[in-house]
Amino acid sequence: MNLLVIGTLAFDNIETPYDKRENVLGGSATHFAHAAGFFGGVRLVGVVGTDFGDEHLEKFRAMGIDCAGVEVAEGKTFRWSGRYEADWNTRVTLDTQLNVFADFDPRVPAEARDVDYVFLANAEPKIQMKALDQCKSPKLVVADTMNLWIDIAKEDLLALLKRIHGLVLNDEEARMLTGEANLITAARKVLDLGPDFVILKKGEHGAFLVGKDMHFSLPAYPVESVVDPTGAGDSFAGGFMGYIASVQNIQPQTLRRAMLYGTVTASYCVQGFGVEELQKRQRTDVETRFNDLLSIVTL
Repeated sequence: MNLLVIGTLAFDNIETPYDKRENVLGGSATHFAHAAGFFGGVRLVGVVGTDFGDEHLEKFRAMGIDCAGVEVAEGKTFRWSGRYEADWNTRVTLDTQLNVFADFDPRVPAEARDVDYVFLANAEPKIQMKALDQCKSPKLVVADTMNLWIDIAKEDLLALLKRIHGLVLNDEEARMLTGEANLITAARKVLDLGPDFVILKKGEHGAFLVGKDMHFSLPAYPVESVVDPTGAGDSFAGGFMGYIASVQNIQPQTLRRAMLYGTVTASYCVQGFGVEELQKRQRTDVETRFNDLLSIVTL
């Protein structure tokens, strides 16, 4: 297992224009691990409360997700409640309960510290840095962030950016981090802060990959029926990193191909609540949709 993710495991309450679900299995690391699992084993580091039944972890293990780094702490698991509007792009957070995640102290198991590929899912930059400090010499470190940390922990985030190879963020976060209105200019400015490449997520409009010597744009996969967009970005990152870890190189061509796989895993994620659709799918499903997407983006 050459891929490690550090992030949240959670229960979500989700409202959409068409349905409502409670206690949906979610969290950044959960979505990432399920998407990355199509390509090989994944090591997971996070924390859950005593309300997180072992049956969930058993399902993780059955999918090749190593849960040795998941701590069970006294208390309740991280919980998030949100509502989506009819355009799917407008999300309102109704409630956030950090619970045991408020005291999360990431502990990377000894056998996971020499992995080559590391994803730091969205969390306070200090937590991401502490996890990274426990990894020996990874070949590729990619991190996610959000507007909250740009607002209240920017100095810590800037310090982290100097130690990672790739950053994943959406268009609003890129503008907020750099002060630039134009997305390409903003991406270039992010590169000046340390990363070798940046992935700009644009939801239903696809994603950009911008590096010092590369620029690749990709549309979203045309999903006819969106059920729940929660975790799509983390599922994208899981497909992206999972493919890279499976082929074990980080050449520009590999990164571009990984963008397609990330787009595919994100497209399956939005077709169900939480990770339920990802749990139903096999690698053959991913390859079929990959070939469909490839036919869309090539002449």
